[in-house]
Amino acid sequence: MAPRFWTCFGNKGSRDSAADGGSMTSDVTTEEQRRGGPVMVEMFSSQGCATSPAAELVLSRLGRGDFQLEMPVVVLAFHVDYWDYMGWKDPYGSSQWTVRQKAYVEALGLDTLLTPQVVIQGVAHCLGNDDTAIVDAIQNALRYPAPTFQATFTKPTQDSLQVSLTGALRSKVDSNGVNVMVALYENGLVTDCPRGENKGRVLSNDFVVRKLEKLCTEKDISAKKTITGTVNFPLWGGFNSSKCGVAVFVQSPSHQIFGSQSFHLPDDI
Repeated sequence: MAPRFWTCFGNKGSRDSAADGGSMTSDVTTEEQRRGGPVMVEMFSSQGCATSPAAELVLSRLGRGDFQLEMPVVVLAFHVDYWDYMGWKDPYGSSQWTVRQKAYVEALGLDTLLTPQVVIQGVAHCLGNDDTAIVDAIQNALRYPAPTFQATFTKPTQDSLQVSLTGALRSKVDSNGVNVMVALYENGLVTDCPRGENKGRVLSNDFVVRKLEKLCTEKDISAKKTITGTVNFPLWGGFNSSKCGVAVFVQSPSHQIFGSQSFHLPDDI
């Protein structure tokens, strides 16, 4: 039985667009924007959803470059927690990611939460296992210049990771402001699932967001202004830097993504 407000969807997809937030303006033309930086792809998924494993495969292939897109992508998987009652508690699920998805549901004018759901640049959505719809949405997404952050990674303690960033957003920020967010994600996760909708399956997950922190909030700044900041991530048992990466993205109050960038962690950190 499905929960009242949460839906685990199959293959057929749809797409909606949210209103332009207007919090950033680029110094380039619309055509140059389309040839700009990466397109941000967020998937909301759960190991407790029967149709999410197929969508996770699509996301992994997307991140590997299997679809031979003409533009780069930054992909992140947010595992929600509202399927945990179905007999299997997703070890990567978080109420924080459920709240993030609810914000998109409101911004996109949707009626319900659903998994697997993909959100493109914060303004379009489709079903996570509909690779045709995802590729189409990526190819039609308005693109913005990628930030020019340089990243430094250190471990102040065995249980923490510090990420220091310096660079420019490359788009002008108006009085509405933007948040610069930093996500720490992990690849190559394999889970035996003994219960729930995916009972007996071995589940593979990539680009799983383990931590998300805000670097800063910026208002009324030029595209070239240098921004410097540091975030600290508490680490989990079994942390392996060779399987992890960091994504930086710029998001307006209306949830639109105005630029993104990704980094691999050094193997020896």
